[in-house]
Amino acid sequence: MMSHTSFSQEGRIQRGFIFAQTNCSQCHAIGRYGESPLAEAPPFRTLQARYPVEDLAEAFAEGITTGHPSMPEFQLDAAQINDLIAYLKSIQ
Repeated sequence: MMSHTSFSQEGRIQRGFIFAQTNCSQCHAIGRYGESPLAEAPPFRTLQARYPVEDLAEAFAEGITTGHPSMPEFQLDAAQINDLIAYLKSIQ
């Protein structure tokens, strides 16, 4: 039987995956394997090696702006951030 904590964590991971699939997968590889469709877009599984998770959470809250114009600016709410961070941690 799953504990309540792991069940809610699974929900966060699932919601984070759906967010990533909907908003990010056209450019980024969002899974444990595979190359990004857009060569310069880092695979999500590598983000934690490049940026501390806390920095990612802050960037998601403030609105991600990047050096390249093809990436839209995203501003996520606290629940979306928790979901996406949980998903990113799950694929590292």
